[in-house]
Amino acid sequence: MGNKNDLAQDRTDWAEDRTVLANERTFAGWMRTGMASLAVAVGLKAVFGAFEPTWAAKAVASIFVVTAVYIFWAAQDAACATLNRLSETETHAQPTRRMKLLATIFALGSIAVGGILWML
Repeated sequence: MGNKNDLAQDRTDWAEDRTVLANERTFAGWMRTGMASLAVAVGLKAVFGAFEPTWAAKAVASIFVVTAVYIFWAAQDAACATLNRLSETETHAQPTRRMKLLATIFALGSIAVGGILWML
């Protein structure tokens, strides 16, 4: 049986592990929310395809594209900030550079979708 200090450290380590995992789930949730915002933009284009003036429908869709880009950036920023405050124990968190890369790819893809929406 370990001493009180070992047990307290184990509980702290487990709590930190749960925090890392919760942080990753939250990051994934925000990424899904960003993708949903992008889906709304594409859906608006489909719904308002013949809408006149076309710039108005495109402008509204663009709001959701910009929102998606912001969500992706904010998600990685918050997730990386949380990981930087923790000292990893046995849980191996996703590297912050991977979160930044994913957010960048999603943001660039969103911008490309926005560009396509304006060309159509």
